[in-house]
Amino acid sequence: MSGRIIADRYELATILGQGGMGQVWTAYDRRLDRRVAVKLLRPDRVAGPTGSDAADELRRRFVRECRVTAQVDHPGLVTVHDAGSDDDDLYLVMQYVEGADLADHLAERSPYPWPWAVAVAAQLCAVLCAVHAVPIVHRDLKPRNVMIRPDGTVTVLDLGVASVLDTDTTRLTHTGSPIGSPAYMAPEQAMGGAVGPYTDLYALGVLLHELLSGDVPFAGSTALGVLHRHLYEPPRPVRETRPEVPVALEALVLRLLAKDPQGRPASAQEVYEDLAPLLPKHGTPAEPLDPTRPFLRPHAPWPDRAATPAPVPAPAAFAAPPPSLGAPPSFTPPPASAPIPARPAHLPAGTPPPARPDVARAVDEVKKLLGEGRITQAVDVLGATLPAAAAEHGEHSPVVRILRKQYAATLMDDGQYRRALPELRRLAEDRAAEAGPADAQALQFRYDAAQCLEQLGEAGAALVEYRAILPYYENAYGPISSDPGRALDIRHRIGQLLLAVGDHTAGRAQLQALLYDAERTYGPHHPLPIDLRRLLSHQRDVRGG
Repeated sequence: MSGRIIADRYELATILGQGGMGQVWTAYDRRLDRRVAVKLLRPDRVAGPTGSDAADELRRRFVRECRVTAQVDHPGLVTVHDAGSDDDDLYLVMQYVEGADLADHLAERSPYPWPWAVAVAAQLCAVLCAVHAVPIVHRDLKPRNVMIRPDGTVTVLDLGVASVLDTDTTRLTHTGSPIGSPAYMAPEQAMGGAVGPYTDLYALGVLLHELLSGDVPFAGSTALGVLHRHLYEPPRPVRETRPEVPVALEALVLRLLAKDPQGRPASAQEVYEDLAPLLPKHGTPAEPLDPTRPFLRPHAPWPDRAATPAPVPAPAAFAAPPPSLGAPPSFTPPPASAPIPARPAHLPAGTPPPARPDVARAVDEVKKLLGEGRITQAVDVLGATLPAAAAEHGEHSPVVRILRKQYAATLMDDGQYRRALPELRRLAEDRAAEAGPADAQALQFRYDAAQCLEQLGEAGAALVEYRAILPYYENAYGPISSDPGRALDIRHRIGQLLLAVGDHTAGRAQLQALLYDAERTYGPHHPLPIDLRRLLSHQRDVRGG
């Protein structure tokens, strides 16, 4: 396939690696005359027996995830140049990175000096801070996905690719196995539970253990055997084989490898601060925009980038799945009865813009942008228009309500869950105050807010919200809901989150009961019961080792 032209632009040259789902090539960008890396994925191999509809959904999700991934700006991440589909392949065009992957680097320099391990881990923490702030969960952090460049800096590869392949954080692949590499897989991921930033921190602990000891903490002859050890066996402390490793570093590795996500550090920022005293000393922390900072604190994350919103006070929301990725979100303009200011006359060139955006013109622009799939630009226009609309019509006017609802939905579709959450909270509170807590629209806002919490890695807070909203979707006489699809979906997410927070017994019980009701509601051949049976079977296999 060498010499193949992708998208009439990228000429494949040399294959760098391949697996069951795709290949990575060096290639030449003929338009800009530069070397790039091209990853090719086969949707049909990922979608499996579910058919062309699943492959088409994967293609749509691939483009969305690449767009979200491209929002992350950090020197420790490979730059995404382009993405799309070509014939039967999805392609991702990335910066070509010179250097060696961390697995080869470790193999050539074993035993790895512990200061080097600390330097690699600290740089990875800085990358994870930026990634988790979006939020994105890598899901497959391992030495093969980390490059060491000639200047010693670290670059993380494959950001977003695992989340594309795992099209739902609660779903297994068609083979019945969770996405990821067994040797680096967190217990909640091994059980098929919801993932979050805590999942990447566990993988970081595995990676750091491997750098310090020369081997991963849990190995075995089969994938199931490895996953079983992740769930039930304690890791061997690294100082048993490397007594020169600092005590504090060994303690950090053990915290990162905690079976319960709540026993791990709260964020990559916290891990970085624990590693900082072990790094070579360059000086004191610098201020923002201080040009000496790269020399004083190279690759250090900013604490505010790792900030996580506080949980929604109970009772709050459950979450709907992210908006459909098949088409851009539609925009419903304010009703004709709602007053909208007239458009101002065209201003001559050089005239300063008015202090407030023209709401009517902004509505038209948002409709056009969404129709063209330019979601990020639509978000910016809506965000700038809301204050002007509130000043013009009042915070609780129909115009502002509709704009705020669209703003929240577009933020979610753009993957900006951190910004969508406060908007959904406000919408839910206002609607519940007017129509009561059982109002369908108020419940939908709460549902969406909980989805944001789950995507942000706030598993405990999301679990509270899902449990709070579930009774509104179930009738008083049993588990079969007056809205069965929504109720079963909520229960599914509750089961996944129980697995994610380490309550495996309750999670399995929840999913087993859900399987019974899903079969009664949909029949045994519906995708939900099929997925539940695979997940429960996988869990039994993992528990049995």
